[in-house]
Amino acid sequence: MKQKLPLDTWNRKEHFLFFKQMEEPFFGITATIDCTKAYAKSKELGVTFFTYYLHKTLQAVNAIEPFRYRIIDDEVYIYDTIDVSATILRDDKTFGFSLMEYAENLDEFAEITKKEIARVKATPGLITRDFEINLIHFSALPWINFTSYSHARSFTFPDSCPKVSFGKMMDDHGKKTMAMAIHVHHGLVDGYHIGELIDCFQELMDR
Repeated sequence: MKQKLPLDTWNRKEHFLFFKQMEEPFFGITATIDCTKAYAKSKELGVTFFTYYLHKTLQAVNAIEPFRYRIIDDEVYIYDTIDVSATILRDDKTFGFSLMEYAENLDEFAEITKKEIARVKATPGLITRDFEINLIHFSALPWINFTSYSHARSFTFPDSCPKVSFGKMMDDHGKKTMAMAIHVHHGLVDGYHIGELIDCFQELMDR
């Protein structure tokens, strides 16, 4: 479900109109996340670490309202729920785009994720199902401890979905960290909101 955001009373109307006319309205920030407690918790619960931090990412995204904004025909809509399309690596080293629906319950989400990963791994091609835009684009690069990140983008394709990427988990005397890159449409999200998302995500990872 979604509802239209009334532009005329939105305090960011001018910002939206300014940035949406740009050829590249996206900007990105890379931060370091402490995942020491989260990694231990995932092992305690018997959930893969990928599934665990993907779930925490979606929890944070759904909690911060601007990350649920999407642009449709030059209008801004607020979605009730945001799902995720994550890249899934196959045995032949190609990848496919998945679609995992958000579930607040971790066990339920883990089952959804497990089934979707198996489906993508058994299905050839890049795009293997239909997508809506109430999602984030998600990727993990567990081989690279990156300090910056960029995305391939078509400037002619209308896109307002946030993109979240994670790097290699590093271990420094028991403290585990990962790089987290967040790219957003500046017409919808500012640096302040990314800060809110990172703080929310870190809090969820520390529980």
